[in-house]
Amino acid sequence: MSRGEDAVVSRRTVELFVSGLLSIVGIGLAISNWKLGASWAADGPQPGYFPFLLSTMLALASLYGVFDALRGRHGARGDAAFVKRDEFVRVLQVLVPTILFCLATEFLGIYVAGFLLIAGFMRYIGESRWISCVAVALVLMASLFWCFEIEFQVPMPKGPIEDRLGY
Repeated sequence: MSRGEDAVVSRRTVELFVSGLLSIVGIGLAISNWKLGASWAADGPQPGYFPFLLSTMLALASLYGVFDALRGRHGARGDAAFVKRDEFVRVLQVLVPTILFCLATEFLGIYVAGFLLIAGFMRYIGESRWISCVAVALVLMASLFWCFEIEFQVPMPKGPIEDRLGY
């Protein structure tokens, strides 16, 4: 990996990590499904039969990925940057607010948290004017509230504002 690429992580490192993680998951699922029953009974397949086959295929394919990355067949391409710093920053600009949205939903409810997420994205990523951000987020969240809470009567996570409004 050359210094000029300003890479966060190499492609080979990501391949090893993801393939290794999926191998562990596949092996764990295969063991779990084997205990559940992964053979053919007199009345057909046992409950773990098809999941065992799928998890075994996942484990084998992932182990192939681990060995392929360790062999380094890709040469310089394997040492290439998986993601550069500026690209990684853009990913974090979406990931961090989304995680905060999930956490805020617990305390503020989905409608207030969604309002903040949409208005925030529009303002800081889309660089829209505040009035546009507030208007779009308000109309969208009010529409979703009307759709789920009033029309479909599907209860969504609500916070203190909805409680005070009687919902």
